[in-house]
Amino acid sequence: MRWDAQALSPTRGPASEEGGTGAPGPAPALDALLPLSGLVRSISTPEFSGVTFHEVTAKSVLNKVPSGSNMPFEWTVNPYRGCSHACVYCFARKSHTYLEFDAGRDFDSQVVVKINAAEVLRNELAKPSWKRPQVALGTNTDPYQRAEGRYALMPGIIRALADSGTPFSILTKGTLLARDIPLLKHAATQVPVDLGISLAMTNEDLAELIEPGTPSPRARLKLIARLRDAGLGCGVMAMPILPWLTDSDEALDSLFTELTTAGATGVTAGALYLKPGTREWYMTWLATQHPELVGKYRRLYGQGSYASKEYRTWLTGRISYFKAKYGFTGTSGFSHRNARPASAPAAAPAAGASAALPGQQPLF
Repeated sequence: MRWDAQALSPTRGPASEEGGTGAPGPAPALDALLPLSGLVRSISTPEFSGVTFHEVTAKSVLNKVPSGSNMPFEWTVNPYRGCSHACVYCFARKSHTYLEFDAGRDFDSQVVVKINAAEVLRNELAKPSWKRPQVALGTNTDPYQRAEGRYALMPGIIRALADSGTPFSILTKGTLLARDIPLLKHAATQVPVDLGISLAMTNEDLAELIEPGTPSPRARLKLIARLRDAGLGCGVMAMPILPWLTDSDEALDSLFTELTTAGATGVTAGALYLKPGTREWYMTWLATQHPELVGKYRRLYGQGSYASKEYRTWLTGRISYFKAKYGFTGTSGFSHRNARPASAPAAAPAAGASAALPGQQPLF
C-alpha cells in the first residue's frame, strides 16, 4: 500500500487556477490534527502500526544548547521529535509536552518528522556567522529510529555537515546507521566524526520489555563490530543502568565483556535519571512488571530525579572497576577520539567484592 495513500490530512492536488501546473506537492494540512508549526500532513500506515507521523517543514534545525548546560557540545540537530523506540526510561519524554502531546504513549506513537531538515541545515551552515563548532545528533530523540528507513533524512544531514567543515557526533540505538557507513567513512575524511551506540544491557528479554522498539542488544553489538571493521571509532553510552535490574556484577560483567568483544572504543555509564515525565511513565511500567521494586525505587529516588548519592557513589565504583578490568579506564562513550589505552587493566577488587555499601540495606 502506497505511503501517500495513508495520509490523514490532504496534500495539494491539481491546481485549479488557470495557468497552474497541476503538479502534485505538499500543502498545509486543512484538517491538521494538532497545531504543529509547519504541519504538511499526518500519516498512519500499516507498515508502522500504531504510529502516526506528522510531517512538518522546519524553519530552523540547528538548536543552541542553553548556556550553563553541562553537555559536551553547543549545538544539536534533531530531525525527529518523539521516538518509536518507546524506551520506558527515555529522559526526553517531557519535551513532547511542548508540542501538546503527552509524555507517555504519545511520545512513542506521535512522531514529528522535519522533512526538509537537510535543506534547511545546509542553508544554516552556509551563513557567514557559522563558526563550525561540533554538532551533536541523537541527543533528544534517535535519528536512526525506524522512520529513518522511510524518510532517509540522515544522509543529507551528514553531507551538509561534512561539506561545510562542521564536526559532528551521532548517538543512536538504531542499526539503520549501518546503511550510512560508506557515507560516514567519507565524512570522516573531511571532519572529525564521533559515533556512539546506546547500549546498557545484554539481557534480551528485559530489553524487549523496557525498550520494545529498539534493535536487540545483540544487533547493536553487531553494529559496533561493523563500524570497527569499517575503520570507524565507536564508543558506547551504557546508560541508564537500572537499579536492581541491570546493576549487578553479573549484568555489568556481561555488558563489558560483550563491548570488549565487539571492539567498542570507549564507555560512559551511569544510573537511571527519572526527571518529570519520565518518572511517571517508568514507575507505571515498574509497577506492572516488577511491583516488588516500586517501594525500593521510591526510597532510592525520593521526590527527586536522581538516585541517592550513596547509590550513585556505589555504582560509580562498580563501573570504574569494570572499566579498569576491561581496559576502558579514561575513555568516553560519546567520543571515539578518547581511544582505549593500550596499558594493562588496573588492579581492582574481585568482581563480587563490595557489592553493597554500608547503610544501603534500607534501600535494597
